Amino acid sequence: MAPEVKLAIRLQELDDRIEELRREIVALPKHIAALEKTLESHVRKVEAERAALAANQRDRRQLELEVQSQQQKLERLKDQSRKAKTNEQFWAFQHEIQYLEEQIRKLEDRILDLMAESEGLEQSLKKAEAELAQERRQVEQEKQRARERAQADQQLLEQLRKERQQTAAALPVQLFKAYERIRKLRKGVAVAEVVDGRCTACHLVLRLQFYQDLRRGDQVMFCESCGRILYYNPPESCEDLSAEGPPATSPVEAES
Repeated sequence: MAPEVKLAIRLQELDDRIEELRREIVALPKHIAALEKTLESHVRKVEAERAALAANQRDRRQLELEVQSQQQKLERLKDQSRKAKTNEQFWAFQHEIQYLEEQIRKLEDRILDLMAESEGLEQSLKKAEAELAQERRQVEQEKQRARERAQADQQLLEQLRKERQQTAAALPVQLFKAYERIRKLRKGVAVAEVVDGRCTACHLVLRLQFYQDLRRGDQVMFCESCGRILYYNPPESCEDLSAEGPPATSPVEAES
């Protein structure tokens, strides 16, 4: 294989890895933001449960104060009823007493309902707070891993960019310009391997003479369909060599 083709292959490998790292570095902050957004939604859920429990307890206190007030009023009415001078006054007081007693029973029933609700709210809140605490720990751990990964990626990216500069400088100027032009036109892929007489990028079946020239590996050759720099890796074993036949004579183009 021609040395400049090997350099082009390495340059493509570097560009692929650089692009992969660049995308990962860009994606990591988005990943962290997504984790924090999910965590924030769970924080709001816990806050809502706390608010519900607080409202329950506030309502209970208000009802308990109301019961206390009504009971005091009831005691005063009972005292007054014992001092009634006529039957009419006595039964009037009794009517008010019965009404207050009924109101107190209703208030006490509502307090019992709130107490039952409170038990469920407390259990739910306790569970939600424990889950939130665990999630906070997990998010912090994930954020730390992401920061470490981003730092490692950035260091590796700088190393690969330096190697790319060195590799690009070692390429013939015209070949490097061709590489860059093709890479821009072909979605970042300027170099393609030929397998079974076919360009693996655009799937063109090479002409027989073209394929034979490529297999000699003594020159830089470009795909007649997609224009990419082509290379051929010879089989490593005799079995592979015998299994590989000449390409089809009719080129089939499929632009990529």
